Amino acid sequence: MKNLKFLLIFLTLALFAACKNEYAEFSKKPDYITAPSKKHKAYFEAYDETMKQWGVDYEELYITTSHGIAHVVVSGNRKATPVVLLHGMNASSTMWYPNAKALVKDYRIFAIDLLSEPGKSYKTADFNNIDEITEWYQEVLWALKLDSFHLVGASRGGWFAVDLATKSKRDIKSLVLLSPAQTFMWIPPSTDLIKNIVNALSSDEKKLERELETMSSNINAINKNYLKQYRIGVKNDTLPKFMMQMTPFPNKSLQTLKMPTLVLIGDDDVINGKKTIGVVKSNISNSHAEVVPNAGHFVSVDQAEVVNKKVLNFLNNIDKAE
Repeated sequence: MKNLKFLLIFLTLALFAACKNEYAEFSKKPDYITAPSKKHKAYFEAYDETMKQWGVDYEELYITTSHGIAHVVVSGNRKATPVVLLHGMNASSTMWYPNAKALVKDYRIFAIDLLSEPGKSYKTADFNNIDEITEWYQEVLWALKLDSFHLVGASRGGWFAVDLATKSKRDIKSLVLLSPAQTFMWIPPSTDLIKNIVNALSSDEKKLERELETMSSNINAINKNYLKQYRIGVKNDTLPKFMMQMTPFPNKSLQTLKMPTLVLIGDDDVINGKKTIGVVKSNISNSHAEVVPNAGHFVSVDQAEVVNKKVLNFLNNIDKAE
């Protein structure tokens, strides 16, 4: 009888522990984090400094995949509806620092560091094409046991969000696309684009400053720790691959998207223009697209408060309607 009582207590504690942290198997920090190379040490420290701006508690997961270790930042009530965040090019999950605190009031967020970009993910095998990156995202979502969730993508992450939505068999409750790159239109020729081409001939520091000026309506408002991390990441990283494979989606593909879709672009976005709004409204039946004033390509940073409010209203209305 005493042994049975002990067994019941043990099973109860084990069940409680499992419920408390369903991702315990992914919580151990790998060697590349605990004992980083000199090249990565400064970047990881800068990453952690930026995460101090997150504004809420978070958990870091390290998930072994077919192409390496995926680093995922998780915040929010575990019973809340999941929201998956896909960051932009040359960035990492830290780019969501102006948005995380607002989102976790109602949702549980999962921010994934893409293997082929700066971040805390660790690549062990190269991707052969851009389709393999989308498959890798699906692998991470499978490991997280996320079958139903809202999907938010910024810039390049917006392109992958649409690619996932057209291919995934999971229940993607909605799409939020923040200045998506090469998703609805080719990058239009502009003065800012020419500046970025000229920047390629400049020193690394000047090139980065000028690039940021074309992407943000107010770079002085960007957190200094994030800028430091961004600079180190760009310096360490190689030229992003598969850019030429990121072509605008055909109208037929966009017309298969039936989930509610919100598209926000800045009024000074070097990547998008009025054509983006038109393509969205013409091809995605359940969509809303609008221009955010006084914002560049970094719309979620330049106008964080406005974007947070619009995104939360959009997500809340969907969940209330269910």
